[in-house]
Amino acid sequence: MENLLDHIETPQDLRKLGIEQLPQVCKELRDFIIDESSRNPGHFGASLGTVELTVALHYAFNTPEDRLIWDVGHQAYGHKILTGRKKEFSTNRKFGGLSGFPNPQESDYDSFIAGHSSISISAATGMAIAAKAKGEERQIVAVIGDGALTGGEAFEALDYAGGSKADILVILNDNDMAIDANVGGLHQYLIDVITSKTYNKLRDKTWNFSTRLSQFGPDIRDFFKKMIRGLKSLFFKESNLFESLGFRYFGPIDGHNVFQLTRTLQDIQKIQGPKLLHVVTQKGKGFKPAEEEQTEWHAPRKFDKQTGEMIPLPDKNTIPPKYQEVFGETLLELAQKDKRVMGVTPAMATGCSMNILMKAMPDRAFDVGIAEQHAVTMSAGMAKEGLIPFCNIYSTFMQRAYDQVIHDVALQNLHVIFCLDRAGLVGADGVTHHGLFDIPYMRAVPNMIVGAPLNEKELRNMMYTAYLGSQPFAIRYPRGNGEFLDWKQEMAELPIGKGECLREGKKVAVLTIGHVGNTALKAADKVYTETGKMAGVYNMRWVKPIDKELVQQVARSYNIIITVEDGMLAGGFGSAVLEALQECPFAGKVVRLGINDEFVPHGTQQELYKLCGIDFDGIVSCIENNL
Repeated sequence: MENLLDHIETPQDLRKLGIEQLPQVCKELRDFIIDESSRNPGHFGASLGTVELTVALHYAFNTPEDRLIWDVGHQAYGHKILTGRKKEFSTNRKFGGLSGFPNPQESDYDSFIAGHSSISISAATGMAIAAKAKGEERQIVAVIGDGALTGGEAFEALDYAGGSKADILVILNDNDMAIDANVGGLHQYLIDVITSKTYNKLRDKTWNFSTRLSQFGPDIRDFFKKMIRGLKSLFFKESNLFESLGFRYFGPIDGHNVFQLTRTLQDIQKIQGPKLLHVVTQKGKGFKPAEEEQTEWHAPRKFDKQTGEMIPLPDKNTIPPKYQEVFGETLLELAQKDKRVMGVTPAMATGCSMNILMKAMPDRAFDVGIAEQHAVTMSAGMAKEGLIPFCNIYSTFMQRAYDQVIHDVALQNLHVIFCLDRAGLVGADGVTHHGLFDIPYMRAVPNMIVGAPLNEKELRNMMYTAYLGSQPFAIRYPRGNGEFLDWKQEMAELPIGKGECLREGKKVAVLTIGHVGNTALKAADKVYTETGKMAGVYNMRWVKPIDKELVQQVARSYNIIITVEDGMLAGGFGSAVLEALQECPFAGKVVRLGINDEFVPHGTQQELYKLCGIDFDGIVSCIENNL
């Protein structure tokens, strides 16, 4: 049998096929994703689940003239492959290659960047308004997962779009999963809709009958529409949630029946106004291990596509632990010591290792879904009543709750401990996921203490110090492994606002914050080995309050100060050092290493450290040039 996918360069090629050929395209597309992902890991399970939906969308709509917005890009691998990027797909998430998420700079078929969730309906509404203003006739489609629908912005957009009668189609891709299992009332509501077989069967029969009668006039069809709405009220305690917001609701339908999907999409696009199609899919569809262990296969490492076995990791006893594992174990220890300690995370329980506390003390850890704003303010409510919440949010997602950090936590000086996982350069997830802005935005907030540990031992001590405190606290730490196998030592309180000297030196002092200090220390040792000249190295630990006394001591002892950080230079750690230097006489030179005023692409962490000049060689070169 001829391989159809080999002849599809664009959706225009797909639309030349007969509808009866679409199942074969779906099988080939799914096989291609499995084959490529087994060698080049990425977001796997969600894209397998949307194969039929992707094919149907590009077959039924005239993309890219019709706008297609994916929320988020985890589901969009099939979309990339069908839109001219099949030959390049082996470069996905690699330095200089394809982005792991839709990005308009990469393709006209990517209507909107999609790395953070819950934005698609807002963007689609804006595009529909623009199309109307410009007199353009085009379809606007937003594909949003049920996990992303828990985000507050999605509800804001649904409310506005329904009331404004925006001509958009929202496709709810309901697979019962985000990264971890979904939570909350909306999740249960969707289950109720899906599992009411009696309602669905009766609804389908009524709708099909009304279709046949519609030839006798629109009044007949309208009558049966009202009857269907009445059926919904009969089978559910309230009318359909989406119709109450002003959307025409269709579904739920089988998201793996490409014929039904295609015909439904072709019919729905003829209807004006806000519409929502509820599509039920299975995350990991077509690859049994991914169907059975959906969290594990959300973004797996390399695997054997024949056996489904992942390539073994090195023995945990031979490598230092990941920072998030240290966080999870330490949080459990603190919770065991004090019943006031709680854990809060927005849909990242496994990724941030909050699942360790959840497993041991399920009543002390809370996954609130993709709802960072709610996570922060809920933590504030806990703290106001005397609990000690550790609110763990990836650095890039904390950006979404900045107002809550200021208004709900810092303004009231509440004892909420923010643990910012994936701070700095995160690697293959790229521009939408780098945690580069947390130092500038956190150090600007009154009452906030901001620290970054040099290693996993210091992470434990910093968490313990924050626990003992009484005000807002932010601890940032990177994605990846620490430095020590014997990290699990008794916790000790750190003096807030006090750094430490790691190496004494002459002429040049390197001031660092966080894990990158380990690289700076090795770089200084290398320079000493080659030149016999030792640069001083200082682990500052705290960005706010910064150790002014230590900075002034350095200013008296050295001619040149190099600051190193894995964050934005503007307003960052180096800026804090410059501010401290203003208060003492220093006629020397300051060189700041970090991220310039630009967005950083995707690649391995080491490739990106090198790109930004904060890898081992970059720091060695900077020290040597200034010695």
